[in-house]
Amino acid sequence: DVQLQASGGGLVQAGGSLRLSCAASGFTFDDYAISWFRQAPGKEREGVSCITISDSTTYYKDSMKGRFTISSDNAKNTVYLQMYSLKPEDTAVYYCAADKMYGSSQCRPIDYIMDYWGKGTLVTVSS
Repeated sequence: DVQLQASGGGLVQAGGSLRLSCAASGFTFDDYAISWFRQAPGKEREGVSCITISDSTTYYKDSMKGRFTISSDNAKNTVYLQMYSLKPEDTAVYYCAADKMYGSSQCRPIDYIMDYWGKGTLVTVSS
């Protein structure tokens, strides 16, 4: 069975850091890109970042550049999202998802192209 397990969420003060993990199983990890999405209360889900596993090509939404870093540990089939300088507006449920890459190395965190989704992990940033 395909599984994407997001973890690492919690309560943090503004300016703090958190590292989220997404552990994948049940598919060929190297053939996919892993994306992070988030959904804040009352808002639509938005793509945050993604990484193409085969060559570690990354993408960040503009507002996350410089504050978030995505990486992968292919030996563990795990993708990480390191978040720095967190703001109250970063409060959301964070989800990881996977989409198969066909030839192109540039991933995009677009929800309707995702093949698999994990359950979310809640990040709460207090002011």
